Amino acid sequence: MVTLETNEALFDLAVALNACGYDNDLKSSPAVRGQVRDEINQTLAKGSSATRDHRDALCGYIRSHELPEPGLNLAQYISLSLYLNPPPQLTPSVEETELPPDSTQVVNILPLLRTFSEDMNLHALWVTHRTEYEELVRQIHEPLTKTILDSNVYLRLPVSSYDGRRFLVLLEPMLAPSTTNARIYGNDYIVVSSPSSDGTVHMDQIRHTYLHYEIEPLVYARASAMDRLLPLLKAVQDAPLEFIYKSDISAFITENLIKAVEAHTMDTGLAKPVRSTQGKERADTSQYQAELTAWERSSEVVRRKQVELDARQGWALTGYFYDQLTQMEKDGASLKEEIAPMVYGMDVDRERHAAEQIAFLPEGSHDLVRRAPRQLKGLDLAEMKLMQGDAGTAGMMADEALKANPDDARANYLAGRVELMTGDPEAAMTHLNKTLALAKDPRTLAWTHIYLGRLYDIARDSDQSESTHPERPKALAEYKAALAVRDSAPDTRAAAEKGLKEPFLLPRREKNTEKNKDEGNEPLDPSGKAEKETYRPSSSPQ
Repeated sequence: MVTLETNEALFDLAVALNACGYDNDLKSSPAVRGQVRDEINQTLAKGSSATRDHRDALCGYIRSHELPEPGLNLAQYISLSLYLNPPPQLTPSVEETELPPDSTQVVNILPLLRTFSEDMNLHALWVTHRTEYEELVRQIHEPLTKTILDSNVYLRLPVSSYDGRRFLVLLEPMLAPSTTNARIYGNDYIVVSSPSSDGTVHMDQIRHTYLHYEIEPLVYARASAMDRLLPLLKAVQDAPLEFIYKSDISAFITENLIKAVEAHTMDTGLAKPVRSTQGKERADTSQYQAELTAWERSSEVVRRKQVELDARQGWALTGYFYDQLTQMEKDGASLKEEIAPMVYGMDVDRERHAAEQIAFLPEGSHDLVRRAPRQLKGLDLAEMKLMQGDAGTAGMMADEALKANPDDARANYLAGRVELMTGDPEAAMTHLNKTLALAKDPRTLAWTHIYLGRLYDIARDSDQSESTHPERPKALAEYKAALAVRDSAPDTRAAAEKGLKEPFLLPRREKNTEKNKDEGNEPLDPSGKAEKETYRPSSSPQ
């Protein structure tokens, strides 16, 4: 569902900020902002000393909670306003523990805000200026509708294709037109924007959030296939990206794909040739085709420069997805149809190598979309520790989970992989076999069979040939079982089929080399170069 609205609780907070020195972009704001400010000043001038004292207390609170970064300073109040009951209550609509983290920093403003709202009779102001607000909504409605439809036409996706989800644009002209705030709260994607004096908004930023709304479900629905892409995160650890994009592969993939869509659909600043309507002479048609070809080539140069800039800002897969989208356009397919080949068909080693060659800029772009951060704990945190090579901490956390519940499939799976890394194959065999009896997730089951097959393969003595290796039939049975699970990811099938063709061999490693240090594997870890990293913040095996 896509909606365009205004919000009275947001209005009250925005007016309070304006009354306390929030003057950003006054000259470029709609006239209604100046009118409301004038009316507040008049009320204060005519009011009692108690009224002015209440205003001063409110402003003192705002000053004492000011953050160094202006965008974050405003964002905390916007986050709070989105979780408020309408005036006169102005109370949180959820438990305080469920509020966005940044809003909890200023939640104690509410008693002061209620008093200010009553003193200034803000509800009457809201009613008085409804006409101006509705006119601004009317002006934005058509360009917003066009933006939504154009985005869906390009992606070949239906509008509101996911039930129970909402894309909401809130207009608040009391805020600075230069600032757009975007939030993702559960299934709600919310953009707070202010029109400028000419009635326009930053539609590109609204569109960016809408692309999150459409693309995120397609990516996160394939979270179980993201394990094989985790090595890509190592290649961007020095990039100027926010932490979430260096730790959550699904978030990283989503943002790169969005950047690629934006590059494909950007305004290149070049005027597209217009076909002549003066007849259909062959000469006119040939000239038009030549001009169109030249325009497409020049536009492609501009787009490729944007892709290169995105990559240097840390979005290392923008080029890969840009090329994939080019093919999607040629095929006339939808993103929903092509997202699986894009994810499953990626050559991870090649893309990682390409990312490692990028000279990242000192500073990058920041995604305006914010969400309540998820604090890692329990086995999620243990998976992150294992990904980072801290097998000791991961093992202790797995042991704690197993003490609480010995039949925890995920804890057994984690413990087994830790034991592979620390050189305890017998314990690993025990935990992995128990995982098979408990787990239900196809990927977990398939990779457990693969790990067991590799354990059997490396069990033979160095002087035993493949034909005389007594454990080889057991290894073959495990690889066949992995295929029988029918996990849809191609890396699973490739690993199992490789195991059927030839026994797994431990990689030969030189001691004390930088490569060995970087990989963090012990000799008895049969998980290979990429598969050992199984941290998945958004979807964990059950």
